[in-house]
Parts: sequence; structure tokens; C-alpha cells
Amino acid sequence: MSDGDMDRRRIELARACRVMAHRGLVADILGHISWRVDDTTLLMRCRGPEERGLRFTVAEDIRLIDLDGNGDLEGGYRPPNELPIHTEILRRRPEVNAVVHVHPPDVVVAAASELALVPFFGALNIPAMRLAEAGVPIYSRSVLIRRADLAVEMIEAMQGADVCILAGHGLVSCGVNPVSAMLNAIDIDSLARLSLAVAQTGKSAVPIPDTDRAELPDLGSGFNEDVLWRHHLACLAADGWDL
Repeated sequence: MSDGDMDRRRIELARACRVMAHRGLVADILGHISWRVDDTTLLMRCRGPEERGLRFTVAEDIRLIDLDGNGDLEGGYRPPNELPIHTEILRRRPEVNAVVHVHPPDVVVAAASELALVPFFGALNIPAMRLAEAGVPIYSRSVLIRRADLAVEMIEAMQGADVCILAGHGLVSCGVNPVSAMLNAIDIDSLARLSLAVAQTGKSAVPIPDTDRAELPDLGSGFNEDVLWRHHLACLAADGWDL
């Protein structure tokens, strides 16, 4: 990979971190994201000596490291404590190229309330509905996943899904690229928030009929990812949060 390509990836990951904060998926200095470079290395949002949180991430905070956490860490940088979330997924799931870990409050509350996330809406948000349709797994331990054995437990709980709620903790999502991983996290957050809103009416969310779900098309990554990601980046710029 050329230096120019690596620089572009760093900028894209830095913007993804700002989107996390802009969407309320993280608070303060919490949350991180990674992007596979090859079989042994990844770009990782690391903690710097002047850490100010995800909202203020810059390209310099994105560091090239290996699966053991060693690499370009000059200047006092270090990987996040929960690096194993990323490295163990990347070791075991070759189809995954990006991993996101965030702490959305509505997701945590929904899990604590034992509120099932079911596909109770359709055209409102088809990708979120599909995630709910496939089932949203939960890792039941409320621990800091800073060891490989805990990350392996979490991966087993995921059962191959692209998302996993961490009870009393947050959310992990993954995808073929940072955009898909980030949008999966946003979709689960939206699903949890709407599910909580239904619960506040005193009623339970009921899945829409299978026949209606079957009618909903796959609008493709060009619409579901590319256009939507441009929207989120435009929102960053409009609110003065862009790099």
C-alpha cells in the first residue's frame, strides 16, 4: 500500500471516529475503530499523549500496528485497552476488515431492560430491519475485554453476526470496511432507541409480517452505504466537526 493510500485511510478512520461522537455513540474518550491492512497489520485509533476524545480525532491518532499491538506508537501513543476485541475478530474472521466498538446509551438500556430488538419496522430503515431479522446476539459479561480469552468468548456469542451487544457495556460491530461497520453500529443504535420508545407506550414491539419483509428490496451498497456515509460526513462539515 502506498503512503498516499495509507494517509487516505487514516483520514477516513479519523472522520469515522468523529461520526461516532457526532451520532452520540460514544462519550468523552470512549470508543475505537480498526481497519485491516493485511493479514498481520491494522490501522487503529490509538490513545495519544494529548487525548481529547473521539470528537477531536485527527489522522495522527490512527496508527499502524500488528495483531499483538506493536508498531508505529512513537510519541507516546498506545492501543486502547480493548484491542483484543479488534485483533481476535480479525484473526478469526477473514471476511471482516473493520471493527467498531462504541457505547450507545440506548443500546445499553435496552439490553438491561431485556428488551428484544425485533424487526418491527420495514421501509423506515431496511438495513436495521435486516439486522434485527437475523437476530442481535448479546455477550452477557459486563467486563473490559482486554484479554484474548474474553474476546474469544464474545466472538463465540456473536455466532458469525456482524453486531453484538455487550451487556452493561456497549456494542461491537464489524464489516467489510469501516463504513459498513460504522453504519451497522448506527443502525443498532436506532433500533434500540425506537424499541425503547415503543416500550414507553406500554406496548411491545411486534415484528412486521414475513410477507411485508419479503417485499422490501436490497437497495445496494451504493445507496445504503455510499450515499448515507456522504450524508454523515456532510453533517460533520455543516456542524463544524470535520477535520
